[in-house]
Amino acid sequence: MSRSPWFAILLSLLTASLPAQAQDWGQWGRSPQHTNATNAVGQTASRRLADVIYDPFANAEKTDPSSGGDLLVHYQVPLLDGDSVFMEFKSGAFTGIQHWETQLWSEKRLKWVRGRLREQWSFTSDWKPVPHGDFGNGPSWEPVFHAVLSGKYIYIPGAGGSVFKLTKNDGRRVARITPFGPALDPHTFLSGPITADAKGNIYYNVLKLDAGHPWDADVVNAWLVKVMPNRTVLTATYASLTPGAPAGRDPCLGVFNSADLPFPPNPNAVPPSVTCGSQRPGLNVAPALAPDGTIYTLAVAHLSNRSSYLVAANSDLTPKWTSSLRDRLHDGCNVLLPPNGQPGGCRVGAATGVDPAQNRPGAGRVLDDSSASPVVAPDGAIFYGAFTRYNYYQGHLMKWSPDGEFLAAYPFGWDDTPAIFVHGGTYSLLTKDNQYGGVGSYCDDEAVCPSDRTATNPSFPEGYFMTRLSSDLEVEWRWQNSNPLSCARDPHGQVSCVADHPEGFEWCVNAPAVDKKGVVYSNSEDGNLYVIRPDGTLREHFFLNLALGAAYTPLAIAQDGRIYAQNDGHLFVLGK
Repeated sequence: MSRSPWFAILLSLLTASLPAQAQDWGQWGRSPQHTNATNAVGQTASRRLADVIYDPFANAEKTDPSSGGDLLVHYQVPLLDGDSVFMEFKSGAFTGIQHWETQLWSEKRLKWVRGRLREQWSFTSDWKPVPHGDFGNGPSWEPVFHAVLSGKYIYIPGAGGSVFKLTKNDGRRVARITPFGPALDPHTFLSGPITADAKGNIYYNVLKLDAGHPWDADVVNAWLVKVMPNRTVLTATYASLTPGAPAGRDPCLGVFNSADLPFPPNPNAVPPSVTCGSQRPGLNVAPALAPDGTIYTLAVAHLSNRSSYLVAANSDLTPKWTSSLRDRLHDGCNVLLPPNGQPGGCRVGAATGVDPAQNRPGAGRVLDDSSASPVVAPDGAIFYGAFTRYNYYQGHLMKWSPDGEFLAAYPFGWDDTPAIFVHGGTYSLLTKDNQYGGVGSYCDDEAVCPSDRTATNPSFPEGYFMTRLSSDLEVEWRWQNSNPLSCARDPHGQVSCVADHPEGFEWCVNAPAVDKKGVVYSNSEDGNLYVIRPDGTLREHFFLNLALGAAYTPLAIAQDGRIYAQNDGHLFVLGK
């Protein structure tokens, strides 16, 4: 395909927008557009060059009664700058998942010295995550602490919606930026990664929660924040950014009662209403920046996550447009689900395509246990990995035009920020693509929604893929991880394995990485880093360590091609 003029212009703008430090990996998704792509060529993952523990509580977090044996923690991407790597480290006391606030979060600079990573400085923040909640109603997985590199500085999350500005070379504190005043409110939280643009501006989300009822009372307020290099601060409330969205006490459409399964109760049924709650940012969302200065973020009704919006703001934080995630999806009953009346299917007579829980077109949902963030493609399109329950918990990758028109969706998107590979006048998206087993199609009642999807829905079996999609979200190739082996490494480095996963392991990474040649790097829940060629064939894999649910962990690729991966609370550096 020849390169079209519009694509060349937009690609040049995109490249020009990248700050100098983005030649390495300075933030979530590497660039302000969050494309998870580098102009470097990744090395062969044939040797472990470093192994550094940054979360000493990993084993305690996995064995906590609330964890189900998984490591339900979102971690910062390793931030790379020349021969240095900046990474979060945890300390303090672990007193249970439901009281994660007793931990401490630090940022450390490590540097390669004589072939080993050596600590250069450490800075302990007073940042705390929002309080623990429940799946779908506040976070049950530990939220992310995420710094950003910008020029000579590193910006680190602080308490009360504040940010610390440090010189990245020596960790010297330059300033504490307090957009909401010097009195740091313990119920005001910086949520999600900080984003930096080419001019040295930084952007992040803040929300203030009710002190006694953070998740069942309305949010007190929420803001998008912009801090300029001279420390001038702009803020905009999410209420101002989402004109026309339901207000805090307005009714939103709820879901049917489980006593009425299978759904919908009848072809014309309407579920009861619930209180919406005010719009506020999705937790763990990093604002994305288009080359023209447009800021993209995700808003969600605090008490009803089926009322969510993709938000576009101008560079001065005035609203540009909003686009609802509601009623966008038409692939529920009789489409992605078994035929009506069959196990896993909707009730006989249900309209084709509806979400059975609401009996209307499906809504992309912004869940607080996700870390998906918007991605801006070279043609200006915006992608976001939303949650949907009715297709076996898989969610949808949703696409919008630069003016907010919803264009398409692919039926996987849960907790996923895809990578973008530019080639031949177009681009492709690299995404994990888990076809989960062990969960019901749209409900948790084994009699109505059997968890064995292979037996009840042979056309849509369990399987775990890394998928390359075209810019129009059509499949270009899929590589399946069919490894059945659970492996463990003993203290002497010996690896032993047991075949106990006949369908393979899910891809649990929240952001794969792609290099200049289109080679994809991604963690799997089986403890391996997989490297997949541009034609969709496996190049190599390297075993790190098995830890189920431990790979909600983005990767980074340095300019020298070293691969910085994470697993089980360890930072691993791989190369040749």
